[in-house]
Amino acid sequence: MSVARVTEVISSSSISFEDAVKQGIERANKTLKNVQGAWVKDQKVVVKDGAITEYRATLKITFVLVD
Repeated sequence: MSVARVTEVISSSSISFEDAVKQGIERANKTLKNVQGAWVKDQKVVVKDGAITEYRATLKITFVLVD
């Protein structure tokens, strides 16, 4: 039997939502072991002078705990 845990990560990118998600998962993998999946909980943009300057993604990262 395995036990999983879910943690929330907020990541950002100046390129796209997809890049923000990718960076969030890559960063989570540096700290967490056994990352199994993620779902995008929320998306947000930062706007300055009428232009999008940053894409933000809130992720729920699922990882399996090690015995």
